[in-house]
Amino acid sequence: MEDRDLMENELLVIKGVCDLYLHGAIESTTAEVHCAFKEALNESLNIQNHIYNLMTEKGWYKTDTVEQQKLDETKNKYANA
Repeated sequence: MEDRDLMENELLVIKGVCDLYLHGAIESTTAEVHCAFKEALNESLNIQNHIYNLMTEKGWYKTDTVEQQKLDETKNKYANA
């Protein structure tokens, strides 16, 4: 398996972990449990950001740029709704 594939898999896993921790924090019934999930979520978000940055540096995670006109049209569409 290539490094790119491994990093993509890691990114998918950590995104899933973040989702679980977020829901754990939302659904927690005590302050201690909430704090534990929140701390775990923050740590996982830092890991996710690190993986994303590494992939971006290597050109393995590309994002599309959007023209300002399209952004303005979308903004106006929902602002007037």
